[in-house]
Amino acid sequence: MFTNKNFVENPQLVILGIGNPGQKYALTRHNAGFWFLDFLSEKLNVSFKRINKSIQLGFGEINQKQIVLAKSRTFINESGISAKYLLTRFPIHISELLVAYDDLHLPVGKLRLRASGSAGGHNGIRSIISSIDSNEFARFRIGIGAPINSDDQINYVLGQPNVEDKEKIISSISQGNNIIETIIEHGIDKAMSDFN
Repeated sequence: MFTNKNFVENPQLVILGIGNPGQKYALTRHNAGFWFLDFLSEKLNVSFKRINKSIQLGFGEINQKQIVLAKSRTFINESGISAKYLLTRFPIHISELLVAYDDLHLPVGKLRLRASGSAGGHNGIRSIISSIDSNEFARFRIGIGAPINSDDQINYVLGQPNVEDKEKIISSISQGNNIIETIIEHGIDKAMSDFN
């Protein structure tokens, strides 16, 4: 069961969505992590509140277990600022931080969970690893596909998906609440086994 909370002190899971702030980037592939957080906030009936210039937070419960939804307000290459804030603000282990982001190494609409790992070429993840000096945080990777020409990656991630691709991404994201519930109830390993 999903419920809204005004604040939580001891979350079991903190979910950070990374992307680029502002309307200019709202519909771009690079903001798929934000799309997922927006979906979860609707399911939980959670409103985001701006805490400082680098982050917005929303608070809720899933099956009576506290969670924090966080949207980075920095540009994606500075996502580490938000991750570091969250680990300082809430009494969580690094493994209880789940970062949602776009991944051009996955087919459009494919979701993949990882418990840890390298940046995989993603500048936002690289920033987080550098800022918190660890790669032991969990990842919720959202496939956006790759450009035909690998030299065109920047324009691709900063471009908008076509209607068909966007529908695939939104459809996959809409299954995300089941994944989050599994993580909370049974842990990341069980969720990876069930959904990867």
